Amino acid sequence: MIVARYCFCLQVKPERMAEYAQRHRAVWPEMRQALTDTGWRNYSLFLRDDGLLIGYVEADDPEAAQAAMARTEVNARWQAEMAGFFTGLDGRGPDEGFQLLTEVFHLEGK
Repeated sequence: MIVARYCFCLQVKPERMAEYAQRHRAVWPEMRQALTDTGWRNYSLFLRDDGLLIGYVEADDPEAAQAAMARTEVNARWQAEMAGFFTGLDGRGPDEGFQLLTEVFHLEGK
């Protein structure tokens, strides 16, 4: 089975990194459930010391998964709360403002 993997980046404001990390240690159960229900799998976020945020997610159809999340009430609330943590969104929500990265290498596991 081929797994579709996606990686993206955003920039967290350095002065808000600690709070951002704290918020993600307590993601709302209904947000977790919405992600699962809309097709997001193995979703991880990694934060570098300068605020560079790298996200990794697996989804059969990332556009459909993102669109399904956008239709949920819990996502609207979460994105509104998270928007102030980022730079460079130009008025978009964090879930609309990330930059997808191109995979250039993958070592398949057993």
